[in-house]
Amino acid sequence: MFVRSEAEILHADLDAFYASVEQRDDPRLRSRPVIVGSGVVLAASYEARAYGVRTAMTGRQARRLCPQAIVVEPRMSAYADASKAVFAVFEHTTPLVEGLSIDEAFLDVGGLRRISGPPAVIAARLRREIRTEVGLPITVGVARTKFLAKVASGVAKPDGLLVVPPDGEMDFLHPLPVRRLWGVGPVTAEKLGNRGITTVGEVARLPESVLASFLGPASARHLHALARGRDPRPVRTGVRRRSMGAQRALGRGHRSAEDLAAIVVGLVDRLARRLRTARRVCRTVTLRLRFDDFSRATRSRTLPQATAETLVILNTAAELLATALPMIEDQGITLIGVALGNLHDDHTVQLPLPFDQAPAGALDTALDDMRDRFGSSAITRAVLLGRDQGLSVPLLPD
Repeated sequence: MFVRSEAEILHADLDAFYASVEQRDDPRLRSRPVIVGSGVVLAASYEARAYGVRTAMTGRQARRLCPQAIVVEPRMSAYADASKAVFAVFEHTTPLVEGLSIDEAFLDVGGLRRISGPPAVIAARLRREIRTEVGLPITVGVARTKFLAKVASGVAKPDGLLVVPPDGEMDFLHPLPVRRLWGVGPVTAEKLGNRGITTVGEVARLPESVLASFLGPASARHLHALARGRDPRPVRTGVRRRSMGAQRALGRGHRSAEDLAAIVVGLVDRLARRLRTARRVCRTVTLRLRFDDFSRATRSRTLPQATAETLVILNTAAELLATALPMIEDQGITLIGVALGNLHDDHTVQLPLPFDQAPAGALDTALDDMRDRFGSSAITRAVLLGRDQGLSVPLLPD
């Protein structure tokens, strides 16, 4: 197993990305609290976050916390253009770039010392170039592993640079709260907290078998390794997604079963088209829910056969939603999402046939072709007519 001896991995993460683009493009917004999205908060500048405004909060709640905030409607094309410009700087820095989302990536700068300088110098130059060429602030963490680099960038935010030297990894990592460990959400944090485990160092000092007794063997093995700084994963380029998803923030307020079903139709329609465009198929369909108290739940089902057919995926998602309706009725709903997992390349070749002889999925293909010709909004499902289908968020290529 290859283990680096030097801190050569960068995690670069744009700060409050959507809000920063708005502040860049409108000088009147600079140094002011900015909220992107009026119904539901899509992004908040750090000036707004200082008042407690957070992503996915309702616009009403956000304005109550920060009455002086300036609310702007999102401009997805502007964010997509900014992301492309930032990734061009990443790829000019090193050919080894692994994009995580449109506003963050890992970069491997090992082996560039002679032509570009040490990693800390490369990271500082990267931040300057993005500020100069794209006009956006970015935070960079530098470490031996991807995990530590990402934690470092999180600690250094906003608009910072933090290098974790190999001989200082445990001093940096162990005092941090357990929520800094990948895979520790509210439920796991509560399980650890109930046993008096609140820091990464306390996780590292526990025997793995003790963690496994209340977290399960897989989670215990994962967290124990991270808490001790073990993460051998390399920066990988050209890796296809293992899953893809779409979600819709709903804000607070009652949503009928019919409304939720229509939202799921819109999400699945969008995802299935992405699957087919990327020539991929999925085996697992997952429904993700967030409730009024910010707790979360998921429902998943694995299909007997991999597919990219909208109807198969939609029927599965609808069944998952039906099982979750009692919980939604009790707890309220603020976000609903659909994720497609177990993705594989689709190696089938579709030959043109008369429509009445066409195989399953031919209607999907015909609809995709028509949307490509006339625009994605030209043809839609009847249940979606007259309904707001939410924003289409820019994504990295599938």
